[in-house]
Amino acid sequence: MLQTLAGLLLRQPAAASRSAAVRSLSSGTVNVTAPLNFWGGKRRTSREKGNGENVYEPATGRVLCRLEPCGPSDVDQAVEAAKTAFGPWSKMSGMERAKVMIEAARIIENRREDIARMEVVNNGKSITEARLDVDSGRLCVEYYAGLACGLAGQHVQLPGGSFAYTRREPLGVCVGIGAWNYPFQIAAWKSAPALACGNSVVFKPSPLTPVTATLLAEVFAEAGAPEGLFNVVQGGQDTGRLLCHHPDVAKVSFTGSVPTGQKIMEMASKGVKPVTLELGGKSPLIIFEDSDLQNAVRGALMANFLSQGQVCSNATRVFVQSDILPEFVDEVVKRTGAIEIGDPLLETTRMGALVSRSHLDQVLGFVERAKEEGAVVLCGGTPFVPSDPKLKGGYYMTPCVLADCKDDMTCVREEIFGPVMCVLPFESEEEVLQRANDTPLGLAAGVFTSDVQRAHRVVQHLQAGSCFINNYNITPVEVPFGGFKMSGIGRENGQVTMEYYSQVKTVYVEMGDVDSLF
Repeated sequence: MLQTLAGLLLRQPAAASRSAAVRSLSSGTVNVTAPLNFWGGKRRTSREKGNGENVYEPATGRVLCRLEPCGPSDVDQAVEAAKTAFGPWSKMSGMERAKVMIEAARIIENRREDIARMEVVNNGKSITEARLDVDSGRLCVEYYAGLACGLAGQHVQLPGGSFAYTRREPLGVCVGIGAWNYPFQIAAWKSAPALACGNSVVFKPSPLTPVTATLLAEVFAEAGAPEGLFNVVQGGQDTGRLLCHHPDVAKVSFTGSVPTGQKIMEMASKGVKPVTLELGGKSPLIIFEDSDLQNAVRGALMANFLSQGQVCSNATRVFVQSDILPEFVDEVVKRTGAIEIGDPLLETTRMGALVSRSHLDQVLGFVERAKEEGAVVLCGGTPFVPSDPKLKGGYYMTPCVLADCKDDMTCVREEIFGPVMCVLPFESEEEVLQRANDTPLGLAAGVFTSDVQRAHRVVQHLQAGSCFINNYNITPVEVPFGGFKMSGIGRENGQVTMEYYSQVKTVYVEMGDVDSLF
């Protein structure tokens, strides 16, 4: 979910954060103490006492805050606040809505460094990537502010001077349920098109990363949005279930795993509510022998090690044509071994911590099973302990490259969601296409080649919603993002997403007498 590296390379980090609350992890950080729920224009304390869980800082393993999940009364209040805001917001012109959204984007820009640093503390990814995530969220809000002004229907001329027209109208209260790998970006991606179409939003972040969605809520409030337009409720599955079943919720958009997406789709179906699902992937990257090898290597690294490998679109099945396999593997292993791991708030760090201890153990377990099934570890795949004593409790591992992989191995079939690359040889175009598509998932795919005809021919046959030619994991907000098969329904970003947050009303206008059969 990378926007672009160019903008980051042209910009220097702020000399100091607006707030002293977040510093380098080496010098220590402070706990998050304010309530993390937000509705009706301000932070709220959950009424559900005694069921809270600790939220941990991935880089250090320390307790970051205590999360109190929202229960039925909390969800009712948040949805009611959203209903109240929907009235005036839906009646505004697109230009009026755009004005608020553009102001929100300006505030995000001004607070870029603060938001990025808090994202690092809560998620564990490097500050380099976190800044790009904040930029992506800001650009998404700006982009849909522009589309809000052009939201329109269609005029159809009919016989006898009669005519019909269509209106694009908002759905109502839309629920967004986010994942822990891109907390701020996903909150922006889900809210921006919904708000542009005139809807209000109730957003539930992952309980592992609850902090930065609340910062976005404060941004919208400060930008002049009606109280209750963007609300945040915290919690896990039970809170999500309350949102999906709530009678006043019109739509649910979810990013996360396939099993959870299936449950959300089933719950939403009880109320015949539309859903957008952005689910998992086991994406292929195909590297042909005529590729620019250095670019192909860089693409493979971007396709596997962003956010510690915790990216749904990652191409963890790297198919390399046999003639260039040895050279490709040598270069990948050399570059992987040079990746700087450690304090994610340091500018030199390129790989931070995985999101939780249990997730780290799960990823390491995949590596062990791969070895048991015959794969060869060329590098990495082990726990990593930084030299800084403050980071010794963090959830780090060395990025891993697996060779001698077979298509039926667990590491090749299942989504690992960690920094583990599986390299597989292939001989022919026809062969690799069949193998690449042999998965129930279809989120993304990529191809590296110097043959432009082959590139477009291969992409045409790849069963994936987002495809890349000679690059990978580039997701401009202007371009739709989403999957085929079990990787999801609907799209995020791009103009088409306006259709998923609005409904069409048809109006027939008779200009003559009624021609009745009775």
